[in-house]
Amino acid sequence: MKKSASATLVVAVSMAAVWSASFVAPRAEAPERQQDERPFDQTISAHALDLFAKGRRTFRFDTFGDEHFWGDTLKLHQAIEGARFGGVGPGLSPAAALGAGLKVDSTALPQALIDGILNGTVNLNDPANTLALLRLNAVLGVVPIGATSNGGLQSVGVTCALCHSTVDDSVAPGIGRRRDGWPNRDLNVGAIISLAPDLSTVAALLQVDQATVRAVANSWGPGKFDAELFLDGKAFRPDGKTAATLIPPAFGLAGVNQHTYTGWGSVPYWNAFVANLEMHGSGTFFDPRLNDAAQFPVAARAGFGNVRADEDKVTAKLAPLHFYQLSIPAPAPPKDSFDRRAADRGRTLFEGRARCSTCHVAPLFTEPGWAMHTGDEIGIDNFQADRAPDHRYRTTPLKGLWSHAKGGFYHDGRFATVLAVVQHYNETFTLHLTDAEMNDLAEYLKSL
Repeated sequence: MKKSASATLVVAVSMAAVWSASFVAPRAEAPERQQDERPFDQTISAHALDLFAKGRRTFRFDTFGDEHFWGDTLKLHQAIEGARFGGVGPGLSPAAALGAGLKVDSTALPQALIDGILNGTVNLNDPANTLALLRLNAVLGVVPIGATSNGGLQSVGVTCALCHSTVDDSVAPGIGRRRDGWPNRDLNVGAIISLAPDLSTVAALLQVDQATVRAVANSWGPGKFDAELFLDGKAFRPDGKTAATLIPPAFGLAGVNQHTYTGWGSVPYWNAFVANLEMHGSGTFFDPRLNDAAQFPVAARAGFGNVRADEDKVTAKLAPLHFYQLSIPAPAPPKDSFDRRAADRGRTLFEGRARCSTCHVAPLFTEPGWAMHTGDEIGIDNFQADRAPDHRYRTTPLKGLWSHAKGGFYHDGRFATVLAVVQHYNETFTLHLTDAEMNDLAEYLKSL
């Protein structure tokens, strides 16, 4: 008798159970030797390896306890599993999950399952198979919590990898090997949030109704998220467009002070900010700037300037998470993805007459130190800058630009191409570059 597609996947999951557990669970650490038993340089090396391993696990799999928000409060897991497994609605099929930009790590899948996906014997329209993929810890950034007697989930949490990892599509679109640090510009965060059956907590925070919350979230579109919405309640820009910004890369940050478009603080600052205030994990966060009710009315009202959880699941992980992020290099551009001769000419312009290297200092391609500028200094409005304490924009590091061209450039994607950015600066700074020179400069930027 021919097995059903769902049965094929369930069997494959069972075959992979032991392998999956070893993939997810952290390895037992060897007892640390006393410091006086080995040279301190060996202690440093061992510490670096330990930080890297812990940081990678944190980045990929740690929810910081945020399942209490995404699952227990918003009940997102019920929308994923559907009524058939004790939830609500039709459930989220693998095809729908991929359509919302969620990614699947092919290295977490047994070969039989990969073969079934490729030959069509695995039903990607069945929510049961989404649950099976979750149990393999194959869905980047989404962690299943517990199981119910009817095959559903007790809760669900999210991790850093949800927004800041993607895959190489080596098996199929949205299915492949991990690319940690790459921004997921396919991910429709707003649409995923809108799936949650109960957004009453978010609505109460923003002092609006749930329908308004869903409408705002759905206005973001793929690859965007509004981190400041929970702080100032500003859902739209003065021109009526969404106030959400593009998901930034988390690679190439070694030596770079700020992670975000508008500064805020250091990379570990932003990790603590996101883990506590955006992912809604259980931790400690302190920033009295958020007590400014004029600039941050939502944050001040909610007490986000001083968060203290009964059990801190965040702070101890900030150091290894930071270390791992700084270990992720910017990806090199694919061969033949740019015109090399034009790029050579563009480099001369970049370092010379175009004056780009004044702010984008090699090899960081941002300014060492406090790399912040007002909107007037870079020829744009101050709306997004004024949502941050410093009221300025960060000088964006340029390495790996080619890998996150989807959605456009600048914090809100207002420039569709690299060439459009060059044209903007040519006009703003009156550089008098010819069309050919601007094209050469764009080719150089693609080569970084």
